[in-house]
Amino acid sequence: MRFNPEEIREATNRDFEAAWLAGRRYASERAINESYPRSHLCPGKPHPVFETIQRLREAYLRLGFHEVMNPVIIEEEDVKKQFGKEALAVLDRCYYLAGLPRPDIGISAARVKQMSALFGKQFSSDEIEALQDTLHRYKRGEIDGDDLVHEISACIGVPDMEVTKMLDVVLPELKDLTPVPSRSTLRSHMTSGWFLTLASLWDKKKFPIKLFSVDRCFRREQREGETRLRNYHSASCVLCNEEVSIDDGKEIATGLLSQFGFERMRFREDEKRSKYYMPGTQIEVFSHHPRIGWVEVATFGIYSPTALAQYDIPYAVVNLGLGVERLAMILHNAEDVRALTYPQFYAGWELSDMELASMVSLAHTPGTVEGNEIARAIVRVCEAKGNEKSPCEFLAYHGTVSGADIEVWVTEPEADTLLCGPAYLNEIVAHEGSILAIPRTARWESVFETCVSTNIRFVDAFAALAAYEIENWVRTGADDSMKVRVRMVRSGADINIKIEDLAVRYITSRKNKIDIRGPVFITVVAKRAR
Repeated sequence: MRFNPEEIREATNRDFEAAWLAGRRYASERAINESYPRSHLCPGKPHPVFETIQRLREAYLRLGFHEVMNPVIIEEEDVKKQFGKEALAVLDRCYYLAGLPRPDIGISAARVKQMSALFGKQFSSDEIEALQDTLHRYKRGEIDGDDLVHEISACIGVPDMEVTKMLDVVLPELKDLTPVPSRSTLRSHMTSGWFLTLASLWDKKKFPIKLFSVDRCFRREQREGETRLRNYHSASCVLCNEEVSIDDGKEIATGLLSQFGFERMRFREDEKRSKYYMPGTQIEVFSHHPRIGWVEVATFGIYSPTALAQYDIPYAVVNLGLGVERLAMILHNAEDVRALTYPQFYAGWELSDMELASMVSLAHTPGTVEGNEIARAIVRVCEAKGNEKSPCEFLAYHGTVSGADIEVWVTEPEADTLLCGPAYLNEIVAHEGSILAIPRTARWESVFETCVSTNIRFVDAFAALAAYEIENWVRTGADDSMKVRVRMVRSGADINIKIEDLAVRYITSRKNKIDIRGPVFITVVAKRAR
């Protein structure tokens, strides 16, 4: 906030220690709000799948494997080469890629007439020729689809937004296109990419060749369920060497999974016997986790020479793979892979008490140093004299605000009561998904042990509002005095408390409570000093 350097220098010369201590008053225009989490600053939360991916990457690197990116688009011919007689079953689960054809569009006299009627202008022969050339270049692939509207606009002198109408009315061929399938597929097994990668690298790197990749695969599932997704992440590795064995696969599995807390391994021959593995080498990996016991976590095998020979790879290769989502479910104790992967769609909505507390704030706060001093002074008087019998009044502040000399009093003119009502020290807390205003008494001791406090009491909220209103009163140059009063509080709005809509929606959706009530009964009077 802005301050007067000359005044600070003079104060420093008079009494350095006092001037230094007074400097804190300039740190924040809203010092009254410093004691509660208006901004909930905390580390971001990683997605469990990507967190597991990162841990797997680090684990592979520690084992001496080099990271690569395998092709995602696999030609049908390669699937057949790799999987042999199983190729049909594999291709049945593949997504084939398709694309929109580029039609050959001519500009006839009838279309020129349509364009003239649509745009209210006559087109020259040069413009029509340029349009025809643009459409031919689009057909040949010289113009991308996302540039077509701009190119047509430039050649016929019509704004881009108007050209979109023309595509719909005059060139319906572009609107009615049907995708044409290709023979390219999205990778359904990381194995499909490994054959292509190894074919390019086996004679260019020193043995042993140790590679890994953690990336997406795609399966054409009929539906997604608790254990299956249409796209998932495979954490896969290969070891290519002059000599490999099943023991190499066991060693990799043990070294990888032990880094995730799995203590013991069991290996069992897989009954599925995929044809791209050598007979008798496809092994399921079971590991013991101290929390959940034995669980299947990976599969490895030695690629068959019948598949490797299709790519002129003359050496044996051990391949190990595991599903990242499967491992993440184990590590995070999840039962539904959909909720783990897409919590925004499948998981329940959860806000912590800390998050709820951060969504509670003061609706109005003073905007000047003097205003903050007034608010603090009101709080001090109420804390010290709140239980004084009435009628009574106490001077809280005497000083200047925006150049005006004023006095601020906390008062209760009625007899046989107290300066402040019974609830003036109630504190607003977030507890088990609710927002409550409660006193620090023995009755509520257990709640305060587990709740998250906003550190806003009714008296703090009222004092901030009173100071804010006094600042406005001084600026407007209105009457010689003004009064700010709160009586029975029935909601946060009655006591200068604002709760963000997000918190309100969450609390009401869970059928929890927002209970901000109580008899506060505080009156503040501000007067122009005489």
